[in-house]
Amino acid sequence: MRFERREHRPLYMMTLAPLLAIIAALALAGILIAIAGAPVFEAYRRILLGAFGSRLSATETLTRATPLILTGLAAAVAFRARLWNIGAEGQFYFGAIAVAAFGSKMLAGLPGPILIPLLMIIGALAGMILILVPLWLRLRFSVDEVVTSLILNFIAVLFVSMLIDGVLKDPTAFGWPQSQALADHAMLPKLIARSRLHIGFAIAIVIAAAVYFVQSRTVFGMQSRAAGLNPSGAVFAGVRFGSTLFKVACLSGGLAGLAGAIEVMGVKGYVTTDLSPGFGYAGIVVAMLANLNPLGVVLAAIFTATMFVGADGMSRSLGIPTYIADVTVALSLLTMLIALFFTQYRIRR
Repeated sequence: MRFERREHRPLYMMTLAPLLAIIAALALAGILIAIAGAPVFEAYRRILLGAFGSRLSATETLTRATPLILTGLAAAVAFRARLWNIGAEGQFYFGAIAVAAFGSKMLAGLPGPILIPLLMIIGALAGMILILVPLWLRLRFSVDEVVTSLILNFIAVLFVSMLIDGVLKDPTAFGWPQSQALADHAMLPKLIARSRLHIGFAIAIVIAAAVYFVQSRTVFGMQSRAAGLNPSGAVFAGVRFGSTLFKVACLSGGLAGLAGAIEVMGVKGYVTTDLSPGFGYAGIVVAMLANLNPLGVVLAAIFTATMFVGADGMSRSLGIPTYIADVTVALSLLTMLIALFFTQYRIRR
């Protein structure tokens, strides 16, 4: 028995791969739920009810999905060009702290219609700056960006911690380490009244559509795909490899930084070191579940948010640890990798 590479991957196979991966992950997680002594189908029903069973839960799920869409896009854009950006978590925090610094002090006097888009741009630029460090090390010294971007996550969080314990510390927070709050007119408008769902969700969907258009209908999109599929062939065809990776890195880091900016402007209003429960890392899972498709990222982010939000309701009603959501999401990544392998290879006897 041997594995034989497919000459082309059928569309139906690429479409079914994420669905089969999710079904397999749910089946495997169901074994753990059964071991915990709870009915499996009832547990999954409680997850759906916890995520979409009421107006409050539905808006919370979509609010949770918003940063996942943007960090998922950041990973998908980079991975498509084989730029392994594992640093979306640090870029997320850089975007968040940049918004806190400019939105609470330097630019707070600007009117809201000008201040809000300006802060989003600043957050995106902060994310871009951080990703350029591992990119430069790769292009100049051939250093693996997986290692450097991952290490920068910890450096970024420690840097943010230093700022919110120092120059950006809120003096009215009773000693709690958090940044000064944004001005009220710097906060994003709500999509639904009396909920936390903000306009950032709509912005994230528009950005996903724009990224899809760029990747599928522009010269830059073709160049980034060529750089990922065959760097040597892309260079031979006239693609400027370093310049293309620079643009991809800026787009990827900018999306992750924008995720941090929108989370602060739409939900928190200030920055703490627990602002992100792992949005940057979960974005990698979201990108893989979507098979690096920008439109699929939206659906994958909602699925991931459903598991995280719905697991709380399931835990309260059935007494199952909420960590089952983390296990299910991790299993989804593993099963998706296996599914993608079999879309590329067939078994020959």
